[in-house]
Amino acid sequence: MILFIVIQHFATSVCLRMSTLNAVHCGVRHSVSGHRRYTYISDVTRLSPGEDVFSRSLKPLKSRSPESHRRLVTAMEKFVNKLPCTNNARRPQKRIKLESDERMKQREDDEEDEFSHPVPWQKIESEGLDCDYALLLSKEEADHMFKQLEEEVVYSTGEEAKVRVFGKVHSIPRQQATYGDAGLTYTYSGVTRLACPWTQTLEHIRDVVTKTIGQTFNFVLVNRYKDGQDHMGEHRDDEKELDPLCPIASVSLGAARDFIFRHRDARGKRSRRQIDPVKLELAHGSLLLMNSPTNTFWYHSLPVRKKISLPRINLTFRRILLDRKK
Repeated sequence: MILFIVIQHFATSVCLRMSTLNAVHCGVRHSVSGHRRYTYISDVTRLSPGEDVFSRSLKPLKSRSPESHRRLVTAMEKFVNKLPCTNNARRPQKRIKLESDERMKQREDDEEDEFSHPVPWQKIESEGLDCDYALLLSKEEADHMFKQLEEEVVYSTGEEAKVRVFGKVHSIPRQQATYGDAGLTYTYSGVTRLACPWTQTLEHIRDVVTKTIGQTFNFVLVNRYKDGQDHMGEHRDDEKELDPLCPIASVSLGAARDFIFRHRDARGKRSRRQIDPVKLELAHGSLLLMNSPTNTFWYHSLPVRKKISLPRINLTFRRILLDRKK
């Protein structure tokens, strides 16, 4: 009689084990600023590595002798094979094969690699302004990336190094280049530019950004400022071919520079409203995300800073929608 009760307890534990494993493996991973979280269908306590409900159910039996324990387990298994699980009586049972500890560990390592750049974020908000800022790369990584880009990037010259502003053509007060997927073009300031094929370093940085924020990009605009005299005037990145659901990801390398946001209703002497500008200093190896609707309401610029003598490279990764270019 005691053996029968113990076997019944074991059978129930196996059923619980099967339903518990099903719940645990229904975890869904979400990317939240490079971090992972899991959502489970049922509120089940996760098991420690190498442990499962099966081993927990046998803990009360471990005081028995090894031979007695073996005979009892054999009897239990024969009995359980003849019993249906009451929790799933309506459908045929499937055998569940547990993964080995090594495979479980390998899967966890693969998940860690997929989101290997979790970073602490600083939120920057104002009326219609939504940005996120973080240090993406260590100093050593940023130094290496900067050096590689100096060797790889080919900047525009001649007519391609000019823009049209209010009907007038001006030389760009910095160096510029465009890279991206094959055949992509990007039109801004009245000039259409064809994307050059990705360089190895640009592709690497793009992938690091993607792993960090969970967004994909098919185009990057490269701006190189030789010193503090090179600058960028106030403008908005609001071209129609840009995906409005994808942030513009701005990676800064080299000299730290001031970056200023100004609301569209607070520009110039005839501004309609009193809204303070938002000023940031973009550090070496940093990532700034300009989320929607920032570029609808706010202009941004990189002003002249005469005291700065070192160069800076800025990469703004974007996602261009092909159907909007037709």
